[in-house]
Amino acid sequence: MIDVLVLGAGAAGLFCASVAASRGLKVVVLEHNSKSGKKIRISGGGRCNFTNHEVSHKNFLSNNPNFARSALVRYQPKNFIQLVESYGIAWHEKTLGQLFCDNSAQQIIDMLEAECNKHEVQIQHSVAVLSVTKTDVYSVNTTSGTLECRNVVVATGGLSIPPLGATNAGYLIAEHFNLNIIKPEPALVPLLCSKAFMKQFGELAGQSFLTRVTVGNISFLENVLITHRGLSGPAILQASLYLVTNQSITMDILPAYTIDELYEKVSLSKKTVRSVLNEYLPSRLISALNVNTIDKPCNAVGKKAFFEIIENFKSWVVQPVGNEGFEKAEVTRGGVSTDELSSKTLECREVSGLYFIGEVVDVTGWLGGYNFQWAWSSAIAAGLSVT
Repeated sequence: MIDVLVLGAGAAGLFCASVAASRGLKVVVLEHNSKSGKKIRISGGGRCNFTNHEVSHKNFLSNNPNFARSALVRYQPKNFIQLVESYGIAWHEKTLGQLFCDNSAQQIIDMLEAECNKHEVQIQHSVAVLSVTKTDVYSVNTTSGTLECRNVVVATGGLSIPPLGATNAGYLIAEHFNLNIIKPEPALVPLLCSKAFMKQFGELAGQSFLTRVTVGNISFLENVLITHRGLSGPAILQASLYLVTNQSITMDILPAYTIDELYEKVSLSKKTVRSVLNEYLPSRLISALNVNTIDKPCNAVGKKAFFEIIENFKSWVVQPVGNEGFEKAEVTRGGVSTDELSSKTLECREVSGLYFIGEVVDVTGWLGGYNFQWAWSSAIAAGLSVT
């Protein structure tokens, strides 16, 4: 009899398996891909942004915004950093607290597999789960036969990046047990813009600039990239987490100054407004915005007219027409409803011995290592709970 059967050999699945096995439980991991950690391998440009120095439940989107708090408090970034350092993996910090391996994301996969091997976890690759049923124990029907176990941990991930093997297996298991699912949608994903937008700005594809992007009542200050189909870059990916259908975004492409501060700085200058803006923005972008009276000297514009000009750059409203879909999404928003799960253990409230962890759950983090931290924290919560 298997004590714990973990479905998925990604970040959450491997880590949970190693933790459960370290407590003396017999643990088996099933992975439908031929190798473990495919998504880890490509993350962070191949260097794995494995966590962030500053993590709280406020960095996550969920129908229950407080759900992630318990797991994140009990297993923090510093705890995972200690594990990384115990394996001699060198790392560095980039902007906004993001932590990356110095060398390769493969080091994180190797570390997780080493932890599993240390505690005699059996990992079976190229095995797909067909169904999960429960009587006195769980019966898991797979492409290589049927396994029986006392606990099932679903760590199958979401629907993002299908070429890496993303499937809806976790959602199907949840549906079988009549669990509520928040509609899975692409998140941390580039946005598509209208034909009119692309006609005006398409020639700027490849151009990036620091921008404060606001959607609803939340803002992100990072780079925006104009693409051949719309907008991307870190600030746009972050905003996509919160964007709903037919909602617009507002971009401040002069985030270093308020309009008052900029006016105070240049109001007496004989330079044209365009010349001043050229110090902060690509000239082609300024031209593409096609703002009137921009070629007048600052000292001849007048305060009201100056404010009207700069407002075009401080409050550039864009109405996306969609997004690039799961193919280009870094993660999946939505998933198994947190109402169905214990925030302390990630076990189903109504189905004992059934756990859901990682991306398959309706907890979605910001760009910058937050989703990996949720994988580690939720994995620990389940791994310490199974019996």
